[in-house]
This record gives sequence, C-alpha cells and structure tokens, in this order.
Amino acid sequence: MTRLFLLTLALGCLMTAPVSADDGAAAEHSCSLDFTAKTIDGDTVDLHDYEGKVVLIVNVASKCGYTKQYAGLQDLYEKYKDKGLVIVGFPSNEFRGQEPGTDAEIKEFCTSKFGVTFPMMSKVEVNTPQACALYKHLTQQDAKPLGKGPVAWNFEKFLIGRDGQVINRFGSKTKPFDEELVSAIEAQLSSKS
Repeated sequence: MTRLFLLTLALGCLMTAPVSADDGAAAEHSCSLDFTAKTIDGDTVDLHDYEGKVVLIVNVASKCGYTKQYAGLQDLYEKYKDKGLVIVGFPSNEFRGQEPGTDAEIKEFCTSKFGVTFPMMSKVEVNTPQACALYKHLTQQDAKPLGKGPVAWNFEKFLIGRDGQVINRFGSKTKPFDEELVSAIEAQLSSKS
C-alpha cells in the first residue's frame, strides 16, 4: 500500500512539474519576448523589457564576410530607436568559428570598430541542441520570407512586432538598409498594437 501511494505521488509530481523552455518547450511560448538573456556584460535581461517596441534580433559574428553589417545595424538603430526600434545582437561562434572571442573581446570589437550602442547579448548557440531557448523558439516560427528552420548563417535577422510576434525573417544577404527590411520595420513602427 505504501509503495502504491509513493508511486502515485511521484507520478503526480512529474505530471505537474513545470517544463523549462530549454527542454524543448520553446514552441509553447506565445510571445517571442517570453525569454531572458544574458547581456554581453553578464547581466540578465528580461526580453519583456522590449514589450511595445519593434525588435530586430540578429545573430552576429566578428570574423564574417557580413561583419560590416554592424555599421548598417548601428545606423538603422540610430535612425529608428526614438520611434521604437530596438536591435539586439546575439554573437554566435556556430558558423565556422567566426566569433571565437570572449564577451569582453566581442564588446570591445563592436564598440571600437563600429560604435555599436544597441543591446548586445552574451555569445549563444542558435541551432545546436544547446541553442538558447529564444533561438529554439524563433527558428520554429514560420516568418516570411525565409520561413521556419535552422539559422543558415551569421547576420540572419528576425523582426518582432510590438505584439511580440515574429513578423519577418531575413537572411544574411539582406543588408540593414535593404528596402524590404526597412519597409517591414517602418510598417511595424507605424502599428499601434
């Protein structure tokens, strides 16, 4: 009788235990801001702090052919930040080891070479089983024009609307001032939801 009681109790606890987003539950999040991240300075940020803003999330790297996009991203941020745009950079060393530095080295590189002032996060994985929960969620969203699936390369861009939903996903070749990207950002900035 005691054994049956303990077994029932254990099963009940397992069935009601919360599931972490890192355990594959990323798809269960209804909002792309339902996550926390570690800043490049080591602080924890709740992405809900960006609620009501238009957010462009970009996986970045310092030794990539697209690294010059940092300059365009900074210019884009300067142009639209007062209207509600936030750009958030997530360094990743996942693609041919093109972001090998420490967080301190990455920060120094971004600020000294490109004057980056938009929020930068700590280095993350974006596709591997160890990928951060945010990227697990983002890559499951069917956002145009790329759709869902793994991040293909550095400087892929996810545009999140004021409502926290992924609106668009642009590939690495899409430059920060590409007409399609800018139009999508401006449309979201003019939206009140």
